[in-house]
Amino acid sequence: MEEALDEKNPLLERVRFLSIFASNLDEYYMVRIPAVNKSILVDSMTPGTESRTYSEMQKIYAELPMMLEQMENCWMNILIPELKKQNINVLQYSELGEYQIEYVNKYFKKNIFPQLTPLAYDSSHPFPYITNQSVNFAIILSDTAYGKVFVRLKIPSNIKRLIQVPSKEDLKSGKVEDNMTSGKSGKFNFVWIDEVIIANLDLVFPGQVIQEAHAFRMTRDGDLGLDADGDFNLMKSIEKKSGAKYFGSPLRLEINDGMSDFVLKILLENLKLRSAQVEALASPVGLVSISEICDIDRPDLKYPPFTPKKKEYLTISKKGNIFSKIKKKDVLVYRPYDSFESMIDFVQAAASDPDVIAIKMTLYRVDKKSRIIQSLKDAADSGKQVIVLIELKARFDEENNVARAKELEHSNIHVIYGVPDLKTHAKICMVLRQENDEIVPYVHMSTGNYNATTAKIYTDFEYFTADPDVGQDAVDFFNSLTGYSNQREYRKLLVAPRLMREEFVGKIRREIENHKIHGNGYMLFKLNSLVDPECIAELYKASMAGVKIDLQVRGICCLRPQIEGYSDNIHVTSIVGRFLEHTRAYYFYNNGDEELYLGSADLMQRNLDRRVEILFPVNADYLRKIKDVILDKHLSDNVKLRVGKPDGSFEKVVPLPSDELLDSQFWMTEHQDLWE
Repeated sequence: MEEALDEKNPLLERVRFLSIFASNLDEYYMVRIPAVNKSILVDSMTPGTESRTYSEMQKIYAELPMMLEQMENCWMNILIPELKKQNINVLQYSELGEYQIEYVNKYFKKNIFPQLTPLAYDSSHPFPYITNQSVNFAIILSDTAYGKVFVRLKIPSNIKRLIQVPSKEDLKSGKVEDNMTSGKSGKFNFVWIDEVIIANLDLVFPGQVIQEAHAFRMTRDGDLGLDADGDFNLMKSIEKKSGAKYFGSPLRLEINDGMSDFVLKILLENLKLRSAQVEALASPVGLVSISEICDIDRPDLKYPPFTPKKKEYLTISKKGNIFSKIKKKDVLVYRPYDSFESMIDFVQAAASDPDVIAIKMTLYRVDKKSRIIQSLKDAADSGKQVIVLIELKARFDEENNVARAKELEHSNIHVIYGVPDLKTHAKICMVLRQENDEIVPYVHMSTGNYNATTAKIYTDFEYFTADPDVGQDAVDFFNSLTGYSNQREYRKLLVAPRLMREEFVGKIRREIENHKIHGNGYMLFKLNSLVDPECIAELYKASMAGVKIDLQVRGICCLRPQIEGYSDNIHVTSIVGRFLEHTRAYYFYNNGDEELYLGSADLMQRNLDRRVEILFPVNADYLRKIKDVILDKHLSDNVKLRVGKPDGSFEKVVPLPSDELLDSQFWMTEHQDLWE
């Protein structure tokens, strides 16, 4: 929200940030609110605890209206007027000229009308299912035979919410654009499809009197209940529970503020919702759709183009194969400043190299047109052993991962559907290569997913290594995934859920002991979320012992910094900017024998106890570059940095007039050579 309101950001990026805010709010309802609701149910069975969690839910519902009001104000009173100044007009249907009304009505008849399916609700028709986050209309018809009739009309998911409408000049010139360009007029005009449909309901219901028509949108519980449900056939369970076949409990109803009590009562009764779960909006429901505007051809209103740097050292076409180069030295990739192409080349090289005998990897989230998937299929076609663990329980990617699993199986690839009762969140790919009389493991590990789409906007570290200890750890790790190996001890990797917390806590305590002796204790963690009570307690103890601690937490942080006598030595910051900070890096000074671990795990109970995770060390050269060049630069940011306060709130840093401005993300785009 702050980024959407920040006038220093390009205008269309502000629109995108507001869309992200709306999307995050949807996810908050689908993921966080159900968790609190379940806590209330658990607490209700324990005398004396009922009111505590219930009061937390009351606080949530008190906070949400203020956030919604801020969202609406940002869109309607700030961004729309600013867009208008730039000849980008988001119009109401009533604001359209006659020529534009004729255009959108023709568009409706040709592209929308054939797809619409009205569903009546009466004594012979059950109330229709309302799918998660779909935009619908509640329509009241005045029928001569039956009186008032309720009809649900759904906007098909393949239809854009905002229709581009030509200006009068463009219509006169005979050139009508509908491809996000402005035509000769230089103007971009849009109208909500919701209003176009309502204006043309007489075509959907000929001969009927339309008394009311109101848009609404519902958010459902997004938890499929798969983590510990004991389903024996996980694939069938997910196919049954995900997507349109699964209907989680309704949690929120967004409506337009003009909806009558009569219509609202019908919705509440049939959706089993309370009035407290209703959000009446002056803006269109589902503001996440405003991101559609960001596709228009106005580069002057977007971030400057940025091209990730390709690691030429690992390019297939260069002299010498990728594996000999990795054997010579470890390679660090820092996305999105470095290109994801290095990882794609790594798998492609493994697929085509005659000396490679096997590829094993984990997939949590993967892009829909993944070249990695194609390379794995090519490897299997050439007779190599290919084993892939696809995590079917990756939230909101269940259907995509089921499709990927079937695709790989059809290519004679051995597919594993995760580990019972655990999510496999680790990001690792191992290539086994026959070299002379031995098999050499080459390992790629990452803090982020093997997803070419998110690799362009998420910051993540990747690491290629032929370190023999890491290679043997990778062999043991995959054996624990594919069979019933009870591997507990690893040479260099920290692996959850078995020993990661124990080893992590041990390193914090070691820092305390070192500080007692040498007075130089220091830790720097950069992560997405800090929630785990035991790790937080150990960090408090370290602070009270005098250890200096920097925590950069992008998302949820349950630790309270700067409390006198308790967390004086802990500083918490957060960066929200152009790229989503997704890296996990854990640095321990260790009296000069420094350690830096990267990986997939945040400090949360779910990561440490209920997921398969990996943290991996980097060599001394990269430790210095990551710590001194990247992490320290993030801590010095004074443009996108927020500082955590003792009450749990965050405040954006305000630089002094004399300070040199530092946007650490922008700085990274111009200094990729510094971590080579």
